[in-house]
Amino acid sequence: MEDQSRFRGCLLAGAVGDALGAPIEFMSLSRICTTFGSGGIRDYVKFAGRKGAISDETQMTLFSAEALIRGSLHKTSEVVSDYSYFAASAYQRWLLTQGESNAHGLSSLDATSGWLYDVKKLHARRAPGRTCRAALRNATEMGEAALNTSKGCGGATRVAPAGLFATTVEESFELGCHLAAQTHGHPTGWLSGGAMAVMITVLKQGAELPDAIDSALKCLADKPDHQEVTAALEMAVKLDRAGVDHDQAIAQLGRGWLAHEALAIATYCALIAPDMLEGIVLAINHDGVSDSTVAMAGSLLGVIMGEESIPAPWLKRLELRKVIGEMADDLYFCRDWDIGAMADSADLDKRIWAKYPSC
Repeated sequence: MEDQSRFRGCLLAGAVGDALGAPIEFMSLSRICTTFGSGGIRDYVKFAGRKGAISDETQMTLFSAEALIRGSLHKTSEVVSDYSYFAASAYQRWLLTQGESNAHGLSSLDATSGWLYDVKKLHARRAPGRTCRAALRNATEMGEAALNTSKGCGGATRVAPAGLFATTVEESFELGCHLAAQTHGHPTGWLSGGAMAVMITVLKQGAELPDAIDSALKCLADKPDHQEVTAALEMAVKLDRAGVDHDQAIAQLGRGWLAHEALAIATYCALIAPDMLEGIVLAINHDGVSDSTVAMAGSLLGVIMGEESIPAPWLKRLELRKVIGEMADDLYFCRDWDIGAMADSADLDKRIWAKYPSC
């Protein structure tokens, strides 16, 4: 499988999962089965006026990817934490697309705000998370970690681009933690982001999911307050090996509202999935926050199986499919772009800098 297919599969399958799960985010499993049949939901239903519409999960994932690309082009050192500034700027742009702004005057818009902000369909409120909005509104400095104590899943659901972008597990873990910490201040909230990013990095290199989980656990092992995240991942592995009924296993892992629960449910579903379709369906149909768990499961399955594994009917009707695919391609190629004073192609150089300006 080509590496580019893994990048595209990761972002597109994550978005497909988000679009499938968003309409039933707050529904119990019993209500899901009553509404859609005993097998639960297995196809798009209307959300935000159409089938296949993405939610804030995918919106913020795209802005995460944009932040990393801008950072790779413009950062002045090799310190991973430098990307926190670019992430903060990107998330402030996302906040503006939601009709809100920072209370302290932080803004990253200028005459060249970049291509992603100019995608008009992203200027739509798709049930944006209160914790994310509040953290971004109240931030007093670009790049600072959120001052709240939230361990909600919102930070960890948007870090897949960090795993795709990073070249080592150490870089991936730091990036995932930094991105999640922008809005979720409890260690469980941002350590889950680090663990998710590590798994994506290891998987894109062609490793098996159990090996990716082991890498994440090793990164967590010496970090303060890692116990919740570690225990959740270990439980996902244990339940997979024990062959417990799927519904019972997911119920034991939680409801997904908290970051470590969402991470564990997504990981468990990816472990037991025979293919993309069934893995996505498993990650949707449970009590709790379906769009987050299935978006994370989709990202894991997408990087494992590639874009080709995504059922064509889902991919065809996915909102902003071309935008998501283009972002995945840019994330894949950005480290190799020939730009700057010695660039071979002046046209490419001009196009890239206009697409990803400095702020």
